[in-house]
Amino acid sequence: MDRSGIWFAVGLAGQALFFSRFLAQWVASERQRKSVVPRTFWFFSLGGGLLLLLYACHRRDPVFVAGQAAGLLIYARNLGFLYRQDRERARPGAGGRDVDLQRCEPRSPAETPSRSRKRLAYFNGRPSAQGR
Repeated sequence: MDRSGIWFAVGLAGQALFFSRFLAQWVASERQRKSVVPRTFWFFSLGGGLLLLLYACHRRDPVFVAGQAAGLLIYARNLGFLYRQDRERARPGAGGRDVDLQRCEPRSPAETPSRSRKRLAYFNGRPSAQGR
């Protein structure tokens, strides 16, 4: 594959990741029967935006670069908000309660998912099936 083919692949991969964020949001909203923005939306946004920024730099398109660079700041900021929420929730003084961020209410101990399900719920930004 020559250089132009590689850059074409980078641009296409960026578009695919960027599209995946809408797919993730749609699936999460359908599952909860309301509009939600799962954590994966922001990860796909960041990954797709980064690849598209690289592609825009390669193309030397200042309009494309400015748009992607501004978006990356927003995606990173939202992931920072989510990280801070998780860190505050895990503080020893927080009462040790597990909080469902989608419903914004504490889960009872019976609803608290296992450690592996918590990781999956963290990545997907949605409550586990056990916590519903």
